[in-house]
Amino acid sequence: MKPLGIAPDRIHRLNGEAVPSVAVAEASAEIRRVVPLDPAGVPVLDMIFLGLGEDGHIASLMPNAPTAVLESREPYVRVSNSPKPPPDRLTMTYPVLAAAKNVWMLATGAAKAEALRDSLRSNGTTPFARVLCSRPQTIIYTDLNEFSPARSK
Repeated sequence: MKPLGIAPDRIHRLNGEAVPSVAVAEASAEIRRVVPLDPAGVPVLDMIFLGLGEDGHIASLMPNAPTAVLESREPYVRVSNSPKPPPDRLTMTYPVLAAAKNVWMLATGAAKAEALRDSLRSNGTTPFARVLCSRPQTIIYTDLNEFSPARSK
């Protein structure tokens, strides 16, 4: 496999192997350095492409997340004791997902149908439902027969 030829100064890797507090601080500082900020100081990415977990999680924003994760105004936050491996993670926060110019989400496989159905309800309770409620438009791609192949909300 050949390298893509991306200049090193254009690669902004998360250092998930670092001490979590250090990794979060570095990632938050870096995104603020390279991405325009909205008036509230939230980085505004051009596009975020998400996957949907069977429980409705997106990024590493899990159902029943602690208040510190749900209410964080930082671009990144540490997630510990995740129900899925690895247990300790870094993730973008809800304000960054809400502020992005474009968010696309991919849900494939029958095991994701209930999570997508719940997310699309007006009173949906999944992390993805929370993202949908925070944005004027999110593009959803799915192979699930009960949903159209591409749908916007």
